[in-house]
Amino acid sequence: MENTITIKTTPKDFFMHLLGFAALYASIVSFLALVFAYIDVTFPDPLSFYYTGSLSQIRLSSSVLLIIFPVFILISWLIARDFAQEPEKRNIKFRKWLIYFTLFVAAITVIVDLITLIFNFYSGELTTRFLLKTLAVLVVALSVFYYYFKDIKQPSSRKSKAVAWLASAVVLTVIIAGFFLVGTPAQQRERKFDEQRINDLQSLQYQIVNYWQNKGKLPADLDLLTDSISGFVAPTDPQTQNSYGYAVKGSLEFELCTNFKTDSNKTSSGRYMPKDMSTAVRAYPYPYQENWEHGVGKTCFERTIDPELYQIKIK
Repeated sequence: MENTITIKTTPKDFFMHLLGFAALYASIVSFLALVFAYIDVTFPDPLSFYYTGSLSQIRLSSSVLLIIFPVFILISWLIARDFAQEPEKRNIKFRKWLIYFTLFVAAITVIVDLITLIFNFYSGELTTRFLLKTLAVLVVALSVFYYYFKDIKQPSSRKSKAVAWLASAVVLTVIIAGFFLVGTPAQQRERKFDEQRINDLQSLQYQIVNYWQNKGKLPADLDLLTDSISGFVAPTDPQTQNSYGYAVKGSLEFELCTNFKTDSNKTSSGRYMPKDMSTAVRAYPYPYQENWEHGVGKTCFERTIDPELYQIKIK
């Protein structure tokens, strides 16, 4: 009769295995969320796509993966080292429970994924976006199921190392791909400066129109908009601290100017946004987006006050 060695779960074993599987689940969720965001950006849906939201999802998922996945790899390496020293630790009941639970979740994910695919096929709602997302979930779930199923039947440290290197390469490739969609941190910073410039110009435009409504004339310069009661002071460029350009062109006409670092019709990485998409797809959706479109360099926005729409308040 074969002797069965019973190994007790120590606090260290409990911590290591629980942290390892928690990092695995977090890595998988973040990986899929990142892939989904890439698919949404590459194949946008005019009815349900929000570009800024996708960019935020890419940044968040990439940040999680950059921290959580290395933690998973490190914990896996430490556990593998323990197994090399004490092979019987592979039979720890707590570890087996976690593995079988993972197999269960992976199997259910595959089943639900296939059911959803067939349902959408019968409904005639198969789109490229949906097919790619379904395929991504299917590949990840099957990979996880296959690896841990093999780990129970035929454990191999050499195979585990190969899988770890392969998974690391895939994750790193997916994260790097984000720079081609989201742009580098420096490009993101330039875009945020431009977002602030638009916000400042909107504020100035409102104050100028309000000044005209109350005094019946346009301010000669932006300093006249200063209000000690409301606390308003004409903002300056957030990056250079220079004043925004302002000029009166007529009794009802004025223009606001500034220098932009990015193109509002391009993504942070320099790709042009689809022209047939709604304003929700724009690089950063401002209110009345079409009124604030700009390229790189100096841009002036000409405005004409409609006296019927903006009536003078003085009598």
